[in-house]
Amino acid sequence: MQGGSGVKPTKSSKSRRPTLYDVAKRAAVSPSLVSLVLQNPSKVSDKRRAAVQAAMSELGYRPSRAAATLASSRTHSIGLVIDDYRNLWFVDLLRGMESVLSELGYQVTLADSRPGVDRLKEAVDNLLSLHVEGLVIAADSSDTMPSGPPVSGPLAAGSWVPTVVAGWRTGILPDADLITNDDDGGGSMAVQHLLDLGHTRIGHVSGTGGAAAHRREGYLRSMLDAGLAPNVVGQQAGTSEEDGYAGASWLLDHFPETTAIFAANDTMALGVLAALKVRGLSVPGDVSVIGYDNSPLAKSRYLEITSVDNRSDLVGIAVARALLERIQDASVQPRKELIEPSLVVRETTGRARNVG
Repeated sequence: MQGGSGVKPTKSSKSRRPTLYDVAKRAAVSPSLVSLVLQNPSKVSDKRRAAVQAAMSELGYRPSRAAATLASSRTHSIGLVIDDYRNLWFVDLLRGMESVLSELGYQVTLADSRPGVDRLKEAVDNLLSLHVEGLVIAADSSDTMPSGPPVSGPLAAGSWVPTVVAGWRTGILPDADLITNDDDGGGSMAVQHLLDLGHTRIGHVSGTGGAAAHRREGYLRSMLDAGLAPNVVGQQAGTSEEDGYAGASWLLDHFPETTAIFAANDTMALGVLAALKVRGLSVPGDVSVIGYDNSPLAKSRYLEITSVDNRSDLVGIAVARALLERIQDASVQPRKELIEPSLVVRETTGRARNVG
């Protein structure tokens, strides 16, 4: 058999994407043998397999994932629905998921479910049209999905697709697989850190959504347990930087004696910092600020935001493992797993100032 080194690519082969037939011609083998190398290389002799692999390398051939999917009825694709690309909490979640899934040949496809009627359903339907083998829902829903049962266990939008919910989510049935950070505990952790620094006038800038509600509950419980009056704003607002700015502005206008602000996430904490800057207040000299998620924003050397780490990476790892288990056996009982948060202290929190 003649190897691939003696055949040079023609001018026409350089002007288009190389095909399986080009590889076969280059390696002087049949197209069916090239397919066998791609699908089951152990069944091909070392010599012929090496010739085919050399030809693919020389031609820059990349196997068609779509074609392989059609041939095997497997996509090795997982759909992940998040609520907002601007909120960087999902970065660690995705990294944790991929650390488990990539080793098994799975790829993650993202869909953004921004607020709006049926946006979660639309995002899920789009992923299902790509024949994903599993779904991870990391977004809130204002409604259940009218085209079929709400996300629960192996059901999603009326299709038998293994599904796991990441984080506390509104509009998701309580019997769904749930892997989440202990946001109640995290909210309490934020307040306790500020109490330890001598703060007693602690405001909370909150927002809509399941995670924000649990963080708010942790804040309220800890404030009341300490015999302090809670000041919460933004329960019906969003969780963006602008929402953080508006919430902090209202809080400072109505409670100027505030010495610390706990924001429901790091993106909102950025808005809080802006509101303080506009008023000429220093951080943490005048007002301490603490966020949540320990996102890349909080880790920025310029911002150095104290934040509760929701361990999204560990949530992602646990989500991936739970989803793989459900892919293998859709009848397994739904699970609920809480990941313990931790506090990362940086430059935005300090001892309480004297307020008289």
